[in-house]
Amino acid sequence: MKHALAACPHLAATATHVTAFAEMMTGLHGNRLTAWMNTVDADELPHLHSFTTGLRRDLQAVINGLTLPHSSGPVEGIVNKIKYLKRQMFGRANFDLLRKRVLLT
Repeated sequence: MKHALAACPHLAATATHVTAFAEMMTGLHGNRLTAWMNTVDADELPHLHSFTTGLRRDLQAVINGLTLPHSSGPVEGIVNKIKYLKRQMFGRANFDLLRKRVLLT
């Protein structure tokens, strides 16, 4: 891996930026996001430029997601479970049976 990073400066810069973003995510350091995006935009990395453009579309929500300790993970897990149960039934039942299956699991 080190050999590949040494051979390609674009790959090394991408790895550095991705690592910094991962540290922001895991450490809840959303206040660093604007500086990170400016650093990414200063490099010649078009694939990351499109990512930062997407982040800027709803910047405040992204900063909140990277800063606040709240998570919608448990809700998403329940939604995923309900969709799984619905797919198992494959359209053979109505909402009442789906409701009973969700409540029984």
